[in-house]
Amino acid sequence: MRRTIKITGAILIAVFILIQLIPRDHNENGPKRVNGIDKVVPVPENVGAILRKSCNDCHSNHTNYPWYAQLQPFRLILDGHIRNGKAELNFDEFGSYTPRRQRSRLRAIGESLDEGSMPLSSYTMIHRDAVLTKEDKLLLENWLKSAGVSQQ
Repeated sequence: MRRTIKITGAILIAVFILIQLIPRDHNENGPKRVNGIDKVVPVPENVGAILRKSCNDCHSNHTNYPWYAQLQPFRLILDGHIRNGKAELNFDEFGSYTPRRQRSRLRAIGESLDEGSMPLSSYTMIHRDAVLTKEDKLLLENWLKSAGVSQQ
C-alpha cells in the first residue's frame, strides 16, 4: 500500500514537471494598435479604462499574466480563454474587421452587458477589480449608443 502511494506520488510529480515543458502562447507584446478600436470608434478615456481593466486581458494583443500563469496546466487554460476571446473580439484588430463585423461585435458587447456574461465569472473570481459595476455598465451602454449601436 505505501509503495503504491509512493509510486503514484512520483508519477504525479513527474507528470507535473513534464507538463511544464508544454510550449505556451505569448500574448504580451502584440502588434501596435494600428487597427485598434479607437481608430474606428471614439473611445473616451473613462470607457478605455474600463475596457483595459475588464476586457483587454482576453480581448487584445496584450495580456497581463498573473503569477500562476507560469505554471501548467493553468497556462493552458488561460491560453485557451485568450485564444477564444481574441477570436470573438480583439480590440487591437478591430479596425481590420469589415464594417458589418464591427457593428456585430459592438452589438455583442451590449448583449454581454445585458446578460452579464462578460467578463467571465472564472476571470472575475480572481481578478476582482475587473468586475463591472453598475456605473461601468451604464458608461459602456452610453458609449455603445453614442457609437450608433442599437441593442435589440
